[in-house]
Amino acid sequence: MANILVIGCGNIGFRLASALTRDGHCVTALKRTPLAVPAPFALVLGDIAQPSTFSSLPANYDLVILVLSASGRNAEQYRALYQAGLNNVLNHFAAAGVAPLCLMVSSTSVYGQNGGELVDEDSPTQPASATAEWLVKAEQRLWQAGPHNCVVRFSGIYGPGRDWLLRRAAAGEAIQRDPPSYTNRIHQDDCLAVLLFLTGKMLGGTELDKCYLASDNDPAPLWDVMVWIAAQFGYPPPKALPSAIGVAQNKRCSNARLNALGYRWRYPSYRDGYLPPYSA
Repeated sequence: MANILVIGCGNIGFRLASALTRDGHCVTALKRTPLAVPAPFALVLGDIAQPSTFSSLPANYDLVILVLSASGRNAEQYRALYQAGLNNVLNHFAAAGVAPLCLMVSSTSVYGQNGGELVDEDSPTQPASATAEWLVKAEQRLWQAGPHNCVVRFSGIYGPGRDWLLRRAAAGEAIQRDPPSYTNRIHQDDCLAVLLFLTGKMLGGTELDKCYLASDNDPAPLWDVMVWIAAQFGYPPPKALPSAIGVAQNKRCSNARLNALGYRWRYPSYRDGYLPPYSA
């Protein structure tokens, strides 16, 4: 079994560290703040943006999984985490003369395309925000640190506790209908399953591509999604906004590379994941 460090222990990171522990791995998780519940794995409190965090952290890990979450949505907070923090992580291992495999969670926000294009791992990253620019730089830094390091780009995460679209549907928010405004999503259970799937491949010696786009099989217009949700939950159907008002994010994410690797979706469509009572 492997010695694994999970950096970031929010909802997904905690579930990941717990699942890896159940699978027999020796797991340490690094988190900024204490957990509210007991952990079945070793927990180290620290902020990767602070070099002192690494003063007593071992370097003998086989795999490092970065499930980072900035404390806010501004560029400086992303810079602190994805530049200073990531550099501190990589420098810690470089100083010890080791190079563990690294798997990092990124986001499809690195694609700024907004004309309904189909994007995949080979599409150019065109970040439309400063936060997305820091994600792109972090990906490049990770790949520079090791040719076998891997990035997985999650699209919009949903699931119990992440009910933004449900609240919008319940409020009867008006939605753009024409032209279609495409959206992409991944259920949080699939986030966990994708990370476990890629972890297994990496530890098993499979030669992975440097990047995988993780979004379900159904990139769909927001109008279609909201009409379907409203019908399922008994909300009034949405009203259509005037056409062609423009949207900041309007692309279709292809998961063909991940599917070809053998991943099987728990929730292949929003029709599977947004069912009442919306429980995992």
